[in-house]
Amino acid sequence: MINLLAKLGQNPKRSLSIFLRGFGLFIIGLFFIGIGYLNHHLWQVFGIIIIFFACIIAAWGYLGIFANRWFTILNKRNLNKHKTSTKKSAP
Repeated sequence: MINLLAKLGQNPKRSLSIFLRGFGLFIIGLFFIGIGYLNHHLWQVFGIIIIFFACIIAAWGYLGIFANRWFTILNKRNLNKHKTSTKKSAP
């Protein structure tokens, strides 16, 4: 599991960029839904399709950000366990 977290969270700046792209697409989808409210309903369908893909893209980016943070927490915990075990064994 730690190897998977390391792989997913290896580049948090890229993950943030992917998340923000998904968020931007989400805003564009909302814009099309608003246009569809005032005009033809197919604009709303187009907006919903964009929002669907935007949520997938944003979730992928957020997963990378979350994996990076979780991997950092696990590494700190393992490092602290290792330090305390070496201190106890030293005379």
